[in-house]
Amino acid sequence: MSTAILVVIAVVVIAALVAAALLARTAARTRRLRRRFGPEYDRALETHGGRAAAERELESREERHQGLELHDLDPRQREQYREQWIRVQERFVDAPEAAVEQADGLVTVVMGERGYPTRGFEEKVAHLSVEHGRTLDHYRRGHDISDRAKGKQASTEDLRQAMVHYRALFEDLLSVPPHDRAAEEPAAESAAGEQTPRS
Repeated sequence: MSTAILVVIAVVVIAALVAAALLARTAARTRRLRRRFGPEYDRALETHGGRAAAERELESREERHQGLELHDLDPRQREQYREQWIRVQERFVDAPEAAVEQADGLVTVVMGERGYPTRGFEEKVAHLSVEHGRTLDHYRRGHDISDRAKGKQASTEDLRQAMVHYRALFEDLLSVPPHDRAAEEPAAESAAGEQTPRS
């Protein structure tokens, strides 16, 4: 076999290996972004008209997200915000529109407390999507109903649904992170053991 043929075969093999590596890398990136963003990945596909553009946008969100100084809420703060949510829900009976507006405001306050930007709906959504992509559609729906309510175009049932949607993101923002949960459980078990009456 001539040297020229061997060179051609080598070039073809190398090109095939490079193409396979690029395909594997692209597939891995897609899997990672789908796992991280959940339903938000599909929304980005629809919005940006293709996988490459959608994935560039999602990776851009990740980069901007890294610049945020996010922190978890301590147990006392979580409890205070849950109490405030209960008061907002109680208000719904007499003033549903006002309660929905307060729910939107409380979600925004918790975002700010966690370190998320709180100005501009699309900006909030972009930053939240990185860690809260699975509940973000609830936030969008709640916000949409809230906007319609301002124009008196939302029924009481719509407003009730808005409360449900806001609560999904609210609870997600308040949830105990896995590393904190692991630390809290032994303390809770220890406290429970101390309170168990001895026979």
